[in-house]
Amino acid sequence: MSSKTEVKWLGDMAFDVELNNHHFTIDADEKVGGQDQGPRPKGLLLSGLAGCTGMDVVSILKKMKVKDYKFTIEVEGKLKKEFPKPYEKIVTQFNFKGKNLPKEKIKKAVKLSEERYCGVSDMLKKAAEMKIEININGERI
Repeated sequence: MSSKTEVKWLGDMAFDVELNNHHFTIDADEKVGGQDQGPRPKGLLLSGLAGCTGMDVVSILKKMKVKDYKFTIEVEGKLKKEFPKPYEKIVTQFNFKGKNLPKEKIKKAVKLSEERYCGVSDMLKKAAEMKIEININGERI
């Protein structure tokens, strides 16, 4: 499976992005000539990581017959101060809510995603320090 994207300049710092027949706008902050019409490209890397690992975790937990839970992922990237300002540290926080959730299965699902299945994570860990946090009902495990 491959992906293809086409990016068309809309003016100023805005671009229309077409990715596998889906459209969205990326733009820059007003301080640098944009109009804040969409997310920044670097931030989309973090969204891609969250989506990739989230899909893995949900799929793995389904196979483990874990259900009846709520799940969010927060990803925060710390930028280096010098240009080109890549992320130097990325923290991914997996947050689960539900009754009697199996800690070991959740930890295993997250570990499998991060170490084996998520291609975005695999790419980013070659460029930045990666940290994982798992919370169940507000308690870090």
